[in-house]
Amino acid sequence: MNKISKILVVVVTCLVVGYFSGMVTRSAIATWYPTLIKPSFNPPNWIFAPVWTMLYTMMGVAAGLVWNRIEQEKDAVTNALVFFAIQLGLNALWSYLFFGLKNPMLAGIEIIVLWLMIYETYNKFVKINKIAGYLLIPYLLWVSFATVLNASIWWLNR
Repeated sequence: MNKISKILVVVVTCLVVGYFSGMVTRSAIATWYPTLIKPSFNPPNWIFAPVWTMLYTMMGVAAGLVWNRIEQEKDAVTNALVFFAIQLGLNALWSYLFFGLKNPMLAGIEIIVLWLMIYETYNKFVKINKIAGYLLIPYLLWVSFATVLNASIWWLNR
């Protein structure tokens, strides 16, 4: 499989994960989420879909670039992609915990683990392909913001 095909496979995988995460979110956005007290810096709901689409696309490109190095650095690439898969699973789990279970506290604990896994994935990716690592920086920054937002929502609604 060539580089473009690898990138496309991972981008589509990330977008599918995002789509299914969004399914859990949709009903709660219309019913439960509006009832919560939110901090003043809470973004409007419409911003989340385009931001996440961009982030999932960048994540997929990053993982595809790393996957493309499998022939040259099999162990490092395999290890990096395992971390990538774990953080992607944790990403989906957060939506279920926050919106599906309506549990900001549990989601807040989980998002810290997610942030650590993204950071470790970044560290592994940047050693294999610098551009791949750099493509994860906006994701890391967004999840940093989401962590503060999650904690604030939990605090205001406890």
